[in-house]
Amino acid sequence: MTKSHLVALIAVFCVLLLAAAAAFRGRHTLAAGVSYLGHSAAASRQDDSANEDGKPLVIRFARNPAPMPPFLVNDLDGGLISTAALRGKVVIVNFWATWCPPCRDEIPEMIELAKRYKDKLAIIAVSQDDAPAADVKDFVKEIGINYPVVMGSNALSEEYGGVPALPTTFIVNTDGRIVQKHEGLYPTEVYDAEIRSLLGMPVDAKVETFEDTGQIFLKNAIRATELPGVSFKGLSPQQKQAALKRMNSEICICGCKLTIAQCRINDSECSISKDLAAKIVKEIAASKPNPPAAAAIRN
Repeated sequence: MTKSHLVALIAVFCVLLLAAAAAFRGRHTLAAGVSYLGHSAAASRQDDSANEDGKPLVIRFARNPAPMPPFLVNDLDGGLISTAALRGKVVIVNFWATWCPPCRDEIPEMIELAKRYKDKLAIIAVSQDDAPAADVKDFVKEIGINYPVVMGSNALSEEYGGVPALPTTFIVNTDGRIVQKHEGLYPTEVYDAEIRSLLGMPVDAKVETFEDTGQIFLKNAIRATELPGVSFKGLSPQQKQAALKRMNSEICICGCKLTIAQCRINDSECSISKDLAAKIVKEIAASKPNPPAAAAIRN
């Protein structure tokens, strides 16, 4: 083998190695609530460290979980899906669409989890497709999905606080309360660790809790004392409270129809809500506090 051939082989190997690394990182896109190797940006998130088997080192659940919104719907096969009948099981509510590539990539993971946990786990896939139910049913049959699929609606999405990204997955504990929300594609190890923990089975991961201040339900943004990309530096506690009150009452003008606080949590990259929040902080910082009441004049 000549020297030029050897250099070419080394170059090809390096390219393949970089591609494999990029693919691995891609599997952890938007990984909220689970610890992997990388950066953490929200109270429900950890760094991105994992053990040698790819299992998360830390998983997090809301300490103030809200009840799963009740619904009574028919799946694509005509079966009745009732939230009341799901008590005692871990439930995964997965909003997806046939046209969504990450959603399609996630289906084999969900199929495997359904097989692995059988009657201890209920997976409900909520199709966000505009296509007729018959077309979705053909896709489900072709792919071999082994869990119920229901057709979504705006009303159902709103019950879950809106679904701005696909896939969006809600994790429900055995008491029927939503303890975590994932936006984006996740590896099977994430869901497996969460399911096992919620079923009381042993897990290698450390289990921590967080307060839902909008990470799961945006309506809980009103509880937040900090917002992504917003600096309250220089404000007194009273001024900060006033700023947060305005951000939770004034609507963002980016078109999201959310409050400024909700928009910051929902889309930390939104420059409009970021500028609006900064303007509020500046205005409140420049405002003068109310003068103290005049002392009574003594006779």
